[in-house]
Amino acid sequence: MFNVTKDIIYIGVNDHDIDLFEGQYIVPNGMSYNSYAIMDEHIAVMDTVDAYFTQEWLNNLDAALGGRKPDYLIVQHMEPDHSSNIVSFINAYPEAKIVGNAKTFAMIDNFFDVELEGKKLVVANGESLPLGEHTLTFVFAPMVHWPEVMVTYDQKDKVLFSADGFGKFGALDVEEEWDCEARRYYIGIVGKYGAQVQALLKKAAALDIATICPLHGPVLKDNLAHYMKLYDIWSSYGVESDGVMIAYTSVYGHTKKAVELLRDMLDKNGCKKVVVCDLAREDMAEAVEDAFRYGKLVLASTTYNAGVFPFMRTFIEHLSERNYQNRTIGLIENGTWAPMAAKVMKGMLEGCKDITWLDTTVSIKSAVKQQNIAELESMAKELC
Repeated sequence: MFNVTKDIIYIGVNDHDIDLFEGQYIVPNGMSYNSYAIMDEHIAVMDTVDAYFTQEWLNNLDAALGGRKPDYLIVQHMEPDHSSNIVSFINAYPEAKIVGNAKTFAMIDNFFDVELEGKKLVVANGESLPLGEHTLTFVFAPMVHWPEVMVTYDQKDKVLFSADGFGKFGALDVEEEWDCEARRYYIGIVGKYGAQVQALLKKAAALDIATICPLHGPVLKDNLAHYMKLYDIWSSYGVESDGVMIAYTSVYGHTKKAVELLRDMLDKNGCKKVVVCDLAREDMAEAVEDAFRYGKLVLASTTYNAGVFPFMRTFIEHLSERNYQNRTIGLIENGTWAPMAAKVMKGMLEGCKDITWLDTTVSIKSAVKQQNIAELESMAKELC
């Protein structure tokens, strides 16, 4: 627990037992599930936490209340890591009202068997709730990244409670750089919904924000322009860093050799940053993150069952699912008797917007030959 402002108290929890967030994302430094209590004439609690931390959260809330009782539980997002303790809250504080929008309460009915007669406060987009000195205004953010999501602005302390926006992987008792784990979190979980995030950023730009309180990760107070700028880049599918990412799969080492040759050629041609990823051995979420971070991508795959190697197929599916766009892409294929990987990879990305394809495609038949070295040199020059 700690004070965000004089009247706003952090009552969330840290999870160091989790291995995979949402059943797929490696979180070596755990996760935080954030919740806040706004202490005023009327007390509002912002969201709950994961079901595994019910008692710890209720204890934190009780300590923050100091003998008082809350008037409202505001439900910004119905994912279970934030909503699991709605019923526990109702049981502990039966006189409090649950605040949400119409879609929120439809989801509450889906998740729980609970009677809310007389306990519901349904709010509209732009509606305000006065607590005393604090007035909360609700801004709907549909599909960032669920349809019921809303964010909340406290006019007094100029705090934006941003739901899953501006969140990151990692517990709060571990210090680590925000950018990397926030980028991996955003692209993995929210990346498909760039247009919706852009719409929310436009709404946020009209607010005087001093502090951002997300549902995961640290409270943000300093250099808010930095976080806003990154979210604008990510959600508009812009290029964050100048560089080339090479993602490859290799069975017997020949495709890997071509990738290593290309990397060395890129270095000699003055490319500032080259990132190489073996898709069979590196975390897929990290690989997807780098593909979105850099402006140029090379896909190198062996031909496999007249298609591409399984890890490459998965990687490309992750990209297309998240609306990959505005990038330059080169292709390297390998096949002993019928190279097909380049054609298949290009086909898998045909629905992606504003893709510039390199003129050079490297086609290897089994092992790298002199012709392939010349093709790699041509590709390096195009990329640099």
